[in-house]
Amino acid sequence: MAEQLEKTGGVAEPVGSDELNAWKRGFTPQAEIWNGRLAMIGLSAGLAVVLLVRVFAGN
Repeated sequence: MAEQLEKTGGVAEPVGSDELNAWKRGFTPQAEIWNGRLAMIGLSAGLAVVLLVRVFAGN
């Protein structure tokens, strides 16, 4: 990686949209975006269920 930065003069090259949107295995930028989105949906759904159970449990 250090060699790549030396070749480009210390500036990282921008990543093309084809590479960002490509379905690849492993920890890719797209996988991290989807992981974050699904985690927030799961967290929100879980908190909503807990809230609804407490509201309608009648305790």
